[in-house]
Amino acid sequence: MKKFFTFLSLFTIATISQEASALEYRPYVGIGYAADHINYKATPTNINMNSYTAFVGSEYNKYFGTEVFYQQSTTWHKVIDGNKISTDFYAYGLDTYTYLPLGCEQRIAPFATLGISGYEFGKDNKDWGLGYRMGGGLQYKITDNIAVRALGRYILTDKLDNIDHISEFSLNLKYVF
Repeated sequence: MKKFFTFLSLFTIATISQEASALEYRPYVGIGYAADHINYKATPTNINMNSYTAFVGSEYNKYFGTEVFYQQSTTWHKVIDGNKISTDFYAYGLDTYTYLPLGCEQRIAPFATLGISGYEFGKDNKDWGLGYRMGGGLQYKITDNIAVRALGRYILTDKLDNIDHISEFSLNLKYVF
């Protein structure tokens, strides 16, 4: 894990320093779908859920951006030992992105992301805690204003009673102004 954070830190420093003086503020909005795999301690099985995300962000140059997001899941139900268990979650937070544009037209960009978020789980028994988010993916610019991205993310949770971590895969569509 330390190697991952070291690599991500060096990647971030290298991409930010490339064009730190050439800021070009480009705000964007977007929506996304995510498949979430939740390591739930209270049941003998893990939870697989779907969730939807709306986000607003900014690209400060072609290498760096930030965004705030809101995420809402569908409800998961299961009967275990005669007890009906159901849960859902919502999350909100801040993510930073570092991009590495490739090719002559720079339409494809692998990226890394780090962030922090608040997660609330549960229907009846509410459980709130922090999520430390890290991941990476690939972004493709369809036009100068429209991009799609695929993202894999690991979320380490803190202060949630029954949740250890979350693995997430998402597909997003964003519109850059």
